[in-house]
Amino acid sequence: MRKSGILAAVFSLPNEYGIGCFSKEAYDFVDFLSESNQKFWQILPLGPTGYGDSPYQSFSTFAGNPYYIDLQEFVDNGWLSKEECDEAYEEYYESLLKKNYDKKALKKAEKEGKILFDSFQDIGNNYTDYEAQYYARFSLLRRAYERSSIASDEGFAKFVLDESYWLNDYALYMAIKDDKRGVSFYEWEKPLRLREEKAIKKAKKELAPQIGFYKFLQYFFKKQWMSLKQYANEKGVEIIGDIPIYVALDSADTWSNPDLFIFDEDLRPKGVAGCPPDYFSATGQLWGNPLYDWDVHKKDGYSWWIKRLKKCFELYDVVRIDHFRAFDEYYFIPFGDETAEFGYWVPGPGYDLFKAIKKELNKPRIIAEDLGFLTPSVLKLVKRTGYPGMKVLEFAFDSAEDNDYLPHNYDKNCVVYTGTHDNDTVKGWYKTLKRVDKAQLKVYLDIKNVKNLNKDMIKLAESSVADTCIIPIQDVFGFGSEARINTPSTLGYNWKWRILPEYLSGKQRDEAVSYLLRVSKTYGR
Repeated sequence: MRKSGILAAVFSLPNEYGIGCFSKEAYDFVDFLSESNQKFWQILPLGPTGYGDSPYQSFSTFAGNPYYIDLQEFVDNGWLSKEECDEAYEEYYESLLKKNYDKKALKKAEKEGKILFDSFQDIGNNYTDYEAQYYARFSLLRRAYERSSIASDEGFAKFVLDESYWLNDYALYMAIKDDKRGVSFYEWEKPLRLREEKAIKKAKKELAPQIGFYKFLQYFFKKQWMSLKQYANEKGVEIIGDIPIYVALDSADTWSNPDLFIFDEDLRPKGVAGCPPDYFSATGQLWGNPLYDWDVHKKDGYSWWIKRLKKCFELYDVVRIDHFRAFDEYYFIPFGDETAEFGYWVPGPGYDLFKAIKKELNKPRIIAEDLGFLTPSVLKLVKRTGYPGMKVLEFAFDSAEDNDYLPHNYDKNCVVYTGTHDNDTVKGWYKTLKRVDKAQLKVYLDIKNVKNLNKDMIKLAESSVADTCIIPIQDVFGFGSEARINTPSTLGYNWKWRILPEYLSGKQRDEAVSYLLRVSKTYGR
């Protein structure tokens, strides 16, 4: 059955406290999708973000991001007040004032009746303010935990028991990490780094309150997310989750399961993941993730991967696996290299892994992110699994007549996008095209001007034979490069963009609903 959906990160949704979360605005967004005849909401990974705030560098592949917990539930429970929530963020923004304005400027502003911290709050409305979450939201979450009656909550006790296979290690890892002021586990003293029994026992005893706090966070994360997912499903909207193929080097996964990775005896990686020079970067992409020891995984029937995917299918209806080609061959970059230029390809587990997954999960609904340069063996693997691959229209126009990303070359078993989280928006992308490629684009779309290029590209995607069509929310509203989510191989400006509330309410919302409804119905989605 032909379907369409929208790609929008949870952090990109409106909310008054500097980041999108599982609040009323998320339920409103589901209503927007349902009214627009959109059958999918594709999100980015939901894990707790680490280095560079990237959802693809998470402290755990099983845990959820505490920043997404809606504070309103704690207000309703009487564990926080609305005034406390407001004050926590106001204090944070006022502290920014002191850092960014001298006393003379502050005194002048006060005399003129100006409230300067509003300008910083505007940053939180337009872009995700991770620092505000770290300082303000976490202090509120701790306060809620200390005031809660969670110890007598039967649901919490059941959650802790059911999720113990990953939760105990994760909560301990985060508690130790906090105690060590956030340093990576491979900088911890050797007894803790290598999980010596005596050191672990001591940490569990001394850090019991912190361990309880992190279990508390995960309980409310899952409770709120499952409520939102159920609401979406009841509205006819399914969730497409997204998981990185790799885990972060500094994570509970690597610390608690070092045998699954290519480490030396001190838990230092021998090699790390990335991509060779390509469309995105002349020196390649150095991700820094540890590499799997696939021989070890194979010996125990890929049990860690099966647990991981079972967890994913609790949280999502469909799972997109990032960088699928690494299951065929993965790129090994010697640890310590400053670029990805001198890595080399090593055989991955191939179909053997997916045979084991199929045996345990029957017919899991998986999307294979098969973008980039694909060898015949990668194409064979994707075909053998039967999973739909991805087609990105922004890759289609490079003056090549036989480009696989041009819609006339598709088969039905694929998912078409105008762009992904790693691409510029359609309007931003067009500005960077070569003149000859712009000409090709206009001929293919049969247009004379690009005034409504985002809508022309959406129509092209929707009209294709691809079974599934996913459109980034930025392209629905025709935003430019300022709304880009991520530029690969860069730091500092990624994973921040948020849609302003007015686009999901009033006239602009109504116009978007009408347009999406019309175009999806026109092309049988």
